[in-house]
Amino acid sequence: MNICVFGASSSRIDSAYGEAAFRLGALMGQAGHRLVFGGGSEGLMGACARGVLSVGGQVLGIAPRFFDEPGILLKESCELIFTETMAERKERMEQEADAFIALPGGIGTYEEFFEVLTLKQLGQHAKPMALLNTLGYYKEFEALLQATSAKGFMRTEVTGLYALCNTPEKALTHVTRPAEKPSGPRSLSAY
Repeated sequence: MNICVFGASSSRIDSAYGEAAFRLGALMGQAGHRLVFGGGSEGLMGACARGVLSVGGQVLGIAPRFFDEPGILLKESCELIFTETMAERKERMEQEADAFIALPGGIGTYEEFFEVLTLKQLGQHAKPMALLNTLGYYKEFEALLQATSAKGFMRTEVTGLYALCNTPEKALTHVTRPAEKPSGPRSLSAY
């Protein structure tokens, strides 16, 4: 299975986040899953990729060509695909993925997660999705989505389209369970 992992590129964060990302990668590699990610060598992206590689797993990095500068991309033992834009990068990651896991991250991670969640809500894919809630990182994020639903800006069912998982093991178990069936396009009024 190809599992796309979104996550922080920053290394200026608590080491527990990196340890959980590395653990997720190692579990993925041990189970024979291929990591699809943004190609970054630092932060949680790099930690997850190194976890996969530490057990002999496969890694596919997808990055815009302008990221091809010293120290930015993880090039050792990693297949790299270059795109021209960030939008093309995201589209290619979505195409390559059978499932998605979002590690803690910033606006780029949020944007990637929200795009695949929106597409799932609109019936454009049925790929499993999970948020890895290391150190409760996504607590406020989840509260925001619950409030969005409670105020009528989003259907309640949307929060059921992904799992909030406190451990790498639970996130991996969630996204590798039998695939959901696509429900078909939904009305834009549900958006």
